[in-house]
Amino acid sequence: RFAMSVSSVNSTATTATINSAASSAGISSSDFLNLLVGELQNQDPLDPTSTSDFINQMSQYATFDQQQTLNTNLSTLLTSFDSLLTLNAVNYIGHTVEAKGDTATLQNGQAAFGYSLSSAASQVNLSIQDSTGKTVWTGSGSTESGLNTMTWDGTGSDGTQLPDGQYSLTVSALDANGNSVLNYTTFFGQVTDVENTSGSTTLNDGGISVNTSDVVAVK
Repeated sequence: RFAMSVSSVNSTATTATINSAASSAGISSSDFLNLLVGELQNQDPLDPTSTSDFINQMSQYATFDQQQTLNTNLSTLLTSFDSLLTLNAVNYIGHTVEAKGDTATLQNGQAAFGYSLSSAASQVNLSIQDSTGKTVWTGSGSTESGLNTMTWDGTGSDGTQLPDGQYSLTVSALDANGNSVLNYTTFFGQVTDVENTSGSTTLNDGGISVNTSDVVAVK
């Protein structure tokens, strides 16, 4: 059975054809022949596969193997890249970072926030909420286009000094036509450590976890 199948292939496939197919598949001629013989040994002798079909199948096998190797190499590269990002992020430790977000930590009676406006606003209203969502302070802010900052001393609207903890900033910025010109809000905090979880590098920014991609400025 095996001899008859090989004879059929030899009648149509030349050494040059096999070498050409192996080259196009990106493998050696010997590896290509091993795959080809293995295919021959397992075919139906009463319904043999044509040589061109064999060559196409072998090329597909070789291409699949190359794709698997490429995927493995890419995975290794991504792992190395993640490690590099984490290593670079270590440089943030000890620095004050401004990052996108609306929650900051009030420490020693001080918390710093920011907000970005796409254009100048006619009015900017600010409010700060505690961890329960209760509004504890309201006021107005700068109406200039671009990044604006504010520092809150932890004093509530009623004049009471509030305890340290996490507080959130809400910004309403409208132009003369009543359209919102708010891009995003930011907060400030000092980075104390860096973590890499599931391939994502995050900073502990004043007790709040933030992605490095959300960092706006470093001081």
